[in-house]
Amino acid sequence: MTAPSTVHASLLGRCPRCGQGRLFSGYLTIAPRCTACGQDFSAFDVGDGAAALVILVVGAIVAGAALWTEFTFQPPLWVHAVLWTPLIVLLTFVFLRLIKSALLVLQYRHKAGEGKLDQ
Repeated sequence: MTAPSTVHASLLGRCPRCGQGRLFSGYLTIAPRCTACGQDFSAFDVGDGAAALVILVVGAIVAGAALWTEFTFQPPLWVHAVLWTPLIVLLTFVFLRLIKSALLVLQYRHKAGEGKLDQ
């Protein structure tokens, strides 16, 4: 069994160990385990990291596009509302699953977990 690349597993939402099973059981719900290799996903938790990164990425894209549009065309305010509101919603739905998947795959690759004190 060869492990898929981080990009491949992240883009397709596949198991980071085998690349065959699905990482998600719903749109954003992490599956309890891989259906192909049995990898337990319960140890992985990205918390609010995906949402924070989505806010940064989508905010940068939309703010840059809105500034460029404003300085280039100087449209009325309602044009900005019509343009950017649907784009924000669309990009958020696209990037949220993608970034959550990437964070989970990176956690698996780097064996990241909660910090523990040696006793």
